[in-house]
Amino acid sequence: MTDWSWEYNPSAEYVTHGLPPGVVAEVERLAAELAALGHDSVRVGRPFDREAGLREFDLLGGRGFISFLAVPRHECVYVCNVIWYG
Repeated sequence: MTDWSWEYNPSAEYVTHGLPPGVVAEVERLAAELAALGHDSVRVGRPFDREAGLREFDLLGGRGFISFLAVPRHECVYVCNVIWYG
């Protein structure tokens, strides 16, 4: 377990507006798991050829994805965007 946390960026209202509650719950579950990875979260998801920067991770079997930043200096994973195809 790490001391990392996660947050919405810029805010939960902005990122999750209009999403079904089940999707929001899955986003928050994934964000908690990414934070539990700690520094290794900079290598999770796309793009596969480099570390850090804005990353993408599939959501609910490819029905959408989340965009996140893992910032080691802040020990935080920031969920920046959620795309949901429904």
